[in-house]
Amino acid sequence: MPISKGSNRDYQYCYFRIKKTNSYIDYCLFYIIFIFNRNESRIISDQVESQMIRLLFLLFFLLCNHNILISQSLLTQRTSVIKRVNSDIKIDGILDEPFWDDQNAMDLFINQWPVDSGLAVVQTSVKLAFDDQFLYVGATCYDVNNKHIIRTLKRDRDDDYFGSDALGIVLDPVNKRSNGFFFGVNAGGAQIEALIRVNGSSTDLDQNWDNKWFSEISLGDSVWFVEMAIPFRSLRYDPDNKTWGINFVRNDMKLNTYSSWNQVPVNLNTIDLGYTGLLQWETPPPKIKNGAVNLIPYVSGNLRKDYEQQQPVSASGNIGIDAKVALNSSLNLDLTINPDFSTVDVDVQQTNLTRFSLFFPERRAFFLENNDLFSFGKATVNPFFSRRIGLVNGEAIPINFGARLTGNVSENIRVGIMNIQTGSSTGINAQNYTVGSIHRRIGQRSTIKGLFVNRQTTSSNKDSIQNSFNRIGGFEVNLLTPDGKWGADVGIEKSFNPIDLKEEEFYSATVRHNSKNLFASLTALKIGKDFLTDVGFVPRLTNYDAARDTTIRRGYTELAYFLVYNFFPKSDIINIHGPRLSTTVRLNPNGTFNETYNGIFYYINFKNQSDGEINVTRRSDNLPFDSFIVGDIPFPQAKYKYTNVGFFYRTNPRKRISSFTSSNYGGFYDGDIFSVDQRISYRVQPWGNFSLTYSLNDIRLPENLQSTTLHLVGTTTEISFSNKMFWTTFLQFNTQSENFNINSRFQWKYRPMSDLFIVYSENYATQNLNVKNRGIVIKLTYWI
Repeated sequence: MPISKGSNRDYQYCYFRIKKTNSYIDYCLFYIIFIFNRNESRIISDQVESQMIRLLFLLFFLLCNHNILISQSLLTQRTSVIKRVNSDIKIDGILDEPFWDDQNAMDLFINQWPVDSGLAVVQTSVKLAFDDQFLYVGATCYDVNNKHIIRTLKRDRDDDYFGSDALGIVLDPVNKRSNGFFFGVNAGGAQIEALIRVNGSSTDLDQNWDNKWFSEISLGDSVWFVEMAIPFRSLRYDPDNKTWGINFVRNDMKLNTYSSWNQVPVNLNTIDLGYTGLLQWETPPPKIKNGAVNLIPYVSGNLRKDYEQQQPVSASGNIGIDAKVALNSSLNLDLTINPDFSTVDVDVQQTNLTRFSLFFPERRAFFLENNDLFSFGKATVNPFFSRRIGLVNGEAIPINFGARLTGNVSENIRVGIMNIQTGSSTGINAQNYTVGSIHRRIGQRSTIKGLFVNRQTTSSNKDSIQNSFNRIGGFEVNLLTPDGKWGADVGIEKSFNPIDLKEEEFYSATVRHNSKNLFASLTALKIGKDFLTDVGFVPRLTNYDAARDTTIRRGYTELAYFLVYNFFPKSDIINIHGPRLSTTVRLNPNGTFNETYNGIFYYINFKNQSDGEINVTRRSDNLPFDSFIVGDIPFPQAKYKYTNVGFFYRTNPRKRISSFTSSNYGGFYDGDIFSVDQRISYRVQPWGNFSLTYSLNDIRLPENLQSTTLHLVGTTTEISFSNKMFWTTFLQFNTQSENFNINSRFQWKYRPMSDLFIVYSENYATQNLNVKNRGIVIKLTYWI
């Protein structure tokens, strides 16, 4: 069967052959031809779409059954036995307690990166013990010298943690390879604790989970030692389960290597739950007392002056409390009354060169912990996005109280239930938000998920434009083979509103393959124009028509693939290199062309931790309306095609001075663009990190439009006086938003999980540097 470029005859040939043979192979070929041709074809019929859905369900069925076949091919699981101790332990980083000599050593660590075979050059030996309160870890980390790489002393910084010499423990108390815990400490004593969650075909850390635990390190001659004490009450487990999943991760950045106790393939994260070893309990782990409560009250005060509105200095104070209640060993209840988010990090500014809203991540800890339970949809379509709660058009709305119940209700079922009540503001009603989610494990690593979201108005304001309610119901199936090589998911979400709407559904499906050399994903999604999500993020659904000064909802269909091939050369210079291919096609509801993106990239990762990429991209955009993109003049409705070339290069981050540079040149609608992003970092180990970033977008357009040059400048200063006291200052100068922001935050962890914050902020206009507002916040929290 011919596959040529842009031929409607090929589409017709495939279509009639499909109708004749009803072959799933032909449906696949038809889909491939569509992806590679990417023209304005309108012949995707309802029959083809329905058959593609049948094909995806068939693939999911095969993947489920594939679990049984492939489970035999997993790497051998190592096993260790943990023993109870009855003597006192001092967590000081010195393994001098006599009982350590009687514990089983977990040693002979295996390479994981940049190769996943053979014993690690720098070895590690770990021993475990427990009593009624704590799981104890004692580790000896052998080294080639004492010149450690320590990127930061700040807590919970996964990018800097995995870029430092460090040791971490992976725990899967349920031993179901679906979620777990991570505790780590670097050679400077900085801690990180996180939840481990399976995200598609990868395993990620949710470092927003906070809990109280203890660790210390000590340095020897070409060796360093770690002691940890992890409270059992911070974990969720079945005390009758005497087999846990466990692994250890050792970072050695001098050699740019990662190693693990149980072997993990090089194409996966070292923390992958599919490749943990087994921890056998000599006696059952202790039962956690039901109803154990941790309280975290706070008190805050602030001063603020608004110069734009010529308001006098205003002073205010606030008090509130959070609580963590262990209902049982596997179910946790979080409560908050009058929460305060004034000390949350500021958003990192972005330059917007699109006609849609930009995505800014959630940063409030209450919403981030266990957020994998509420994660549905795709990267560009989020049926539930917690940042919509308590924030309306950038204005903070007070949250009166909230509750969140998360954890396992049985061996195979996880639940998440959240309820938030907000107050009212000018023109904005008080709202109640309820979110419910249930995850049912099937097979070894697969999950069926359900989601319900409800926003309900609880006060009446005649000036409010909000509807009385908005609801979302969703169902997803996520499939993953035990070795993590194959994954797939399919989902459907639907919105419910006070008025009767017709196209309220969102459908999605993805198939993925992840092996040592090859990663490939194929995604299809369809969004109805009435898929309204007041507590979601679907930016492409709303289009602004500048000619008529109105917004119009337009549904669309999206088809995309991403392909990566890695070469692992036997080289003293390069770790991996290889091509990447990416295509995204979007169609209007009637099958006509909306936009396409095609990119070809070549990536190289070097043994000194530097890396780089060159790329060529091709875009086509059929603007449906006159649209504001940059400048004050709308771009006319038309079809645009343009090509860009670019590159990025990142130097060795282990050096005192390192940098990142990227550049792009080519077309931009009817004009041209030249862009540069530059970051220069200076590190004074281990206490100081200083960086300067600069982004330039120089856009030249025809005379009927407005050419513009956009600048975004930022500086970051991070000073760690110890691993308990930090001072961080951000400066951001953005000509697109016409704002210059200064944010300086001092944090002192005067005891575990208890903090003093002092935050000072200023905002200026970029044109004349006139001050807009100033403010200072002081906040004290205390963990009881």
